[in-house]
Amino acid sequence: MPGKLYLIPNSLGSQNPDTFLPSDLQVLITGLKHLVVEDTRNARRYLKSINKAIVIDDITFYELNKHTDAAMVSSYMQPLVNGHDMGIISEAGLPGVADPGAVMVSLAHKRNITVIPLTGPSSLFLALMASGFNGQSFRFSGYLPIQRKERIDALKQLEKRATALNETQLFIETPYRNNAMLDDICLACNSHTGLCIAADLTTESEMINTAEIGEWKKKKPDLNKRPAVFIIGKF
Repeated sequence: MPGKLYLIPNSLGSQNPDTFLPSDLQVLITGLKHLVVEDTRNARRYLKSINKAIVIDDITFYELNKHTDAAMVSSYMQPLVNGHDMGIISEAGLPGVADPGAVMVSLAHKRNITVIPLTGPSSLFLALMASGFNGQSFRFSGYLPIQRKERIDALKQLEKRATALNETQLFIETPYRNNAMLDDICLACNSHTGLCIAADLTTESEMINTAEIGEWKKKKPDLNKRPAVFIIGKF
């Protein structure tokens, strides 16, 4: 009988796992001997924060990130096929949501392996909840084009969908390019279009604010190197 694949939440910042992981899930997680992770060192640190007594050397780690070869990912399925339970841990938030772990989950379904998602924090949904925009019709576009002209065009299209369809538009950017993204949003979009910026979620420096883009133009926050979610919507 094959093992089960558990999708394990991680903190978004410096959260104590006790704030989002019930004790029974902590016991389950620290009992797994096979873990697929984005970065082994960070995963080890996270597990120690859950249970300082955990024996890290008893765990086999399999790295899955943007550099991992597809054939290598397929080989990670072997413990599951052999009947061992496995877990996936993202660098932050939930596996499979804007995260390379989705590849492993897809392989599990193709082999009829049970996938069990565990509840935890998601920057996307926390931002959507706090935005005040339509939460019944929304779209996540991930990263927008890097080239400025293409990015401006993409922003105009997102604004058009938000305005015409009342479809809330979520997207993200590499933290060191956040300020440039905000500049382009202010350039591309109408001053009366709504924009929510949710940065540093669940941390002491958390900022969540929704206003018309005209207001953002008057006072732009410094978002450099701050993990952020941008949301365009009807306001």
